[in-house]
Amino acid sequence: MKKILVTGGAGYIGSHVVKLLGRAGYDVVVIDNLSTGHRESVLCGELVVGNMGDRGFVDAVLKKHCPDAVLHFAAFIQVGESVEKPVMYYQNNTANTLNFLETLQDNGINKFIFSSTAAVYGIPEAVPVSEETPLAPINPYGMSKRFVEQILKDISLASNFNYVALRYFNVAGADPDGELGQKYESATHLITRALKTAKGEFKKLQVYGTDFPTKDGTGVRDYIHVNDLAGAHIMALEYLLAGGKSNIFNLGYGHGFSVREVIDVAKKVTGVDFTVEETGRREGDPPELIADSTKIKNTLHWKPQHDNIEFIIKTAWEWERKL
Repeated sequence: MKKILVTGGAGYIGSHVVKLLGRAGYDVVVIDNLSTGHRESVLCGELVVGNMGDRGFVDAVLKKHCPDAVLHFAAFIQVGESVEKPVMYYQNNTANTLNFLETLQDNGINKFIFSSTAAVYGIPEAVPVSEETPLAPINPYGMSKRFVEQILKDISLASNFNYVALRYFNVAGADPDGELGQKYESATHLITRALKTAKGEFKKLQVYGTDFPTKDGTGVRDYIHVNDLAGAHIMALEYLLAGGKSNIFNLGYGHGFSVREVIDVAKKVTGVDFTVEETGRREGDPPELIADSTKIKNTLHWKPQHDNIEFIIKTAWEWERKL
């Protein structure tokens, strides 16, 4: 049985991946400091509480468990916060990951899956966005991930270290079994905020920008169900364990929905005609961000199972009502 180390495995995406790893028969060890993750979200394997930036702690965990591969989710992810606190983001997302990678190398671990983001593309000139699109992040969050991708590339070129970087587009939804979902204290994603507004936690949902050059004037995004995203991680892991070389893949469905379309579906699913306030654009928001995921489909034979915006929102709503 292969042993897999997962950092940030108590968080939203990490916990869904951990559940699938356990279901697939892997022996899982999770490192999480529980700053944003939750102990009860780790449904499989062993949770070790600590900071992945603490080299002594990580070294002890690695020597005890000797993992065959590592999946790395531990990061700060809020774009607005990264603009306000750039040092915090570069310290945690970039510097701590660099220390972590060095400790992995010291212990002979050479298979690594990195949780990256479409934010590395910034505001692309054209969509859909392929992996060959120039990287031009416009905020510290995107830049912190961009730096790690470069570090991974350089380490890979200099050694027998192989990695897969997965560039997520807009991850949403919840575990269809109802066991897992988002538990962020500060909801920033559109679907989550819409559902919390439907619940009455917010008085209104704000729409930032109605004059984009899109079909209805609001921003268009590629929403991917968290379980389809998690499944891609299992396939990336199997690819590396089978001897696959370093690679980068986009993760999205290849088509998008506007803010207004998402709101309409959220109102339909919840049965609540919640209040919506239209306001001006936020700086740095691209009009449209859609993935070209041809590469991961061709290379890993990834086949999404939940490409349906109503299903995505329904699973998120079923989870939200439990909180």
